[in-house]
Amino acid sequence: MLVAAASTPFSLSSAVFTRRRSFRVSATLSREPSPLLRAAHHTVDTYVKSGMVVGLGSGEASDLAIRYLGHQLRSGSVQDVVGVPMSARSASEAAKYGVPLKHFRDDFQIDFAFHDADAVEEGTLVSVIGRRRTTEEDDYILRQKVSERFTMQSIVKAADEAVFMVKEEQYKSGLEGSIPVLVQSLNWLAIAEEIDDLYLGDAEVWRRASVGDAGPLGGDFPIVTSDGHNILDVIFTTPIPSLGNVAKSLDNIDGVVDHGLVIKTRCTVVIAGEREVRTVTLQTSAVEDGV
Repeated sequence: MLVAAASTPFSLSSAVFTRRRSFRVSATLSREPSPLLRAAHHTVDTYVKSGMVVGLGSGEASDLAIRYLGHQLRSGSVQDVVGVPMSARSASEAAKYGVPLKHFRDDFQIDFAFHDADAVEEGTLVSVIGRRRTTEEDDYILRQKVSERFTMQSIVKAADEAVFMVKEEQYKSGLEGSIPVLVQSLNWLAIAEEIDDLYLGDAEVWRRASVGDAGPLGGDFPIVTSDGHNILDVIFTTPIPSLGNVAKSLDNIDGVVDHGLVIKTRCTVVIAGEREVRTVTLQTSAVEDGV
């Protein structure tokens, strides 16, 4: 069952009037916060409680949430929160803004996690993460620690509850675009051909290059993760009927190590609209019964 809610519109606008001897009146208005800033504040205020172990995601909204969490810790609004970073970027932001850190282990109990999603499928809340970035900074991070995008999967799966933050246009049904797939590098071409046959006519399969666009084969310098894997971008050219079905199909292919589709039973999407923040929650009967 999906539960949708809209928060009270968030506004920091204020006016300060000063009157001088010349009777001249001036007004100063503070700039409206961005939609992602509102979503980040809403996420921390609503879901992070004192004493929690929190998975710290990556992306623009996650950066803002980490900074705000640091502010809330310094002010005493929440206490004894420990962050588990999903990437070098989130670890750096947390250290900069005073969020205590622990590095992830398989036996960790994580109460809550947040992360930016590239897209979320309306209705199912299946999220897409790990799409290729276009900025030089993101490409550098990708070349250095590309496997972090799949470490994030482990942290989100381990969390009791997860929130994905997206812009309004990133939440819809019939999604198109790419899905990243982590594959064994020794037989990557055979795996790519099997995926291509699976979605013949609906998608193209490209090996991700470390520099620029090097064509379907990834050029002379394809990305190789720290574990020795390649990344295939399965680029859908038609709307995807079901991300869940795509995930199941990819899981059944030998040589696929992981992929960028996140299916989380207890999950909320925080949608950053221009006027308000909306939340959509996926709940099962087990969750409704308090499990």
